Parts: sequence; structure tokens; C-alpha cells
Amino acid sequence: MIEIRNLTKRFGRIVAVDDLSFDVHPGRVTGFLGPNGSGKSTTMRCMLGLDRPQQGTTTFDGKRFTDIATPLFEIGALLDAGYVHPGRSGRNHLRWVAASNGIPASRVDEVLALVGLSEVGGRKVRGYSLGMRQRLGLAGVLLGDPHTVILDEPANGLDPEGVRWIRDVLVHLARGGRTVLVSSHLLSEVSLMADDLVVVGRGRLIEQGPVGSFIDRYANRWVRVRTPNPAAFAEHVRRTGATVQPSGPDGMDVQGVSIEQVGELAARHGVVLHELSPQSATLEDAYLQATAGTEQFRSGGAPPPPPPPPMGPDSGGTR
Repeated sequence: MIEIRNLTKRFGRIVAVDDLSFDVHPGRVTGFLGPNGSGKSTTMRCMLGLDRPQQGTTTFDGKRFTDIATPLFEIGALLDAGYVHPGRSGRNHLRWVAASNGIPASRVDEVLALVGLSEVGGRKVRGYSLGMRQRLGLAGVLLGDPHTVILDEPANGLDPEGVRWIRDVLVHLARGGRTVLVSSHLLSEVSLMADDLVVVGRGRLIEQGPVGSFIDRYANRWVRVRTPNPAAFAEHVRRTGATVQPSGPDGMDVQGVSIEQVGELAARHGVVLHELSPQSATLEDAYLQATAGTEQFRSGGAPPPPPPPPMGPDSGGTR
């Protein structure tokens, strides 16, 4: 288990992390979310002793990172896949990491196979794509078979197959009892793999808890109904105090009552239903609602379309 308590990090007058506290539990994938500049990467660096906070502590199963004698066997972290000597082959890079941590050389080929780099392990890292470097970085994380895994944007540079692969790996690690913290801007992927969320903005905690609870708090839920006579059934639904919005020629979206109440109401009035399904806004919708106003950089909306080209003498237009 990771416990972060009252973490604060300043760079001059800029407060990058502001009295931040949260927990990351074993057996679960925890998504670490926040806008650019929200302090996610700085928090991870402070957790691992790469940056020194002005105050606060991070412990891994009750121990500070700097007090762990063999950290690679307990905590595997990848914050930047580019920090690899370009003149070494992928295999030799892992051999160097293994040797410096007392890990058998045989483990190198095991993790290369695990991340799908066996065939290119002999190539120099300077020839690796960004996605290949991400895989090599994950191989280094897994060398010591650690109980805690910390990753910053692990799907960066991966193709769709690679994105799904990293998702499956992280879920597999968590289901095996490991503690997994992953920072990502790919909210669709986070929604598919994360059990819990830690959401920050401007260095402060916005929300922590299960994904479902986060969506319940910050996004809408409603009931989709399709029936041959939607207008008549809509009147019955409105009498319960619910709000009804048309949805297609034979459908409606209902808010304010449960799906069970809608089904029981239809049964009482003998209404045929072609669809009765719960609907929810996405994690992306909930995230944007929760972090509104905390962005360091905000777009000004889509630019206006360019004007049409001027008509030539043969364009057929009027003069």
C-alpha cells in the first residue's frame, strides 16, 4: 500500500503540489488523473525521492523509498521511457540494470519475452520507436517482480494493440495482489482498467475513490426507454416527478427515477417496452466536470472556418 501524506513541493513561488494526501491500495489499479500542470509527475518524483518536497511523506507498506535496501524488488517505476543509453542494446540495458541489483541474467530474456521485444533485444536503443522504448521501460520495471508498480503515461507512443496490451498487463498485475498506480491522459483506457481514481488539480486533491462513485458524483445518469407509444407513457412517467426528454421517434430519456421504478410503472399500465436500459455519461465527462477551472492551459474553442475562396470569372456566380 502507498500512503501519501501532506505532500508539498514548491519551485520558487510556484506551488506544484499543495498539501496532497491519498492512498493507493493493493489488488487494484489506481488511475492518477489531472490536467497538464496539475502536479502528477512532480508527485511521482517526490514519492520516489527524485525531488525533495518541502513537507510531507510517502511510504510503501510503511517504509520510505530511501529506506528500502533493494527497491527494484519492491517498487518498479517508469516515469520517462527516454532515459536509456542510446548506444546500448535493449538486452544489454536490462543486463546492466539486473547486474546492479543482483538479479539473475536469465530474468532479462524472461521480461523481454513478456513485453514482446525478444526479436529486437539485440538492437541498439537509438533505433527503437517510442512505443518500443515504453515496452523496454516496462521490462525494466518488472525485472525484480515488484509488489508495487508506478507508471507515468505508459501507453504513450503505443499502437492500439500495444495500448490494449499495457492495459491487460496492469490489470493482471493488480489481480495478482500488486499495488498499481498509473498516470494517463487516455481516459477511455483508464475507464477500462482502473478500479480507483485519484484526481488532482493545481496540486491539490479533487477526488479519491472508486471509478463508479466518481462518475456518480460528477456525471449524469438516466434511463433510456423505447416504446411504441412514447407520448402516452411519458405522461405516466412525468406524474412521478421525473423529467423526460424525447430520444428518437420511439424513445425517451428519463431522469429522477430508477430503472426499476420505470419498469414497474410500465407493467402497471400495460405498456410494451422495446428498450429499458441504464445510461451514464462517460468518465471523460465526469473528469471534465470535476477539473473545470483547474487547467493550467485552456483552449479558446474551435477556430472559425476559413472564408470561402473568391469566385472567379467562370464560377457561375452573380457579380
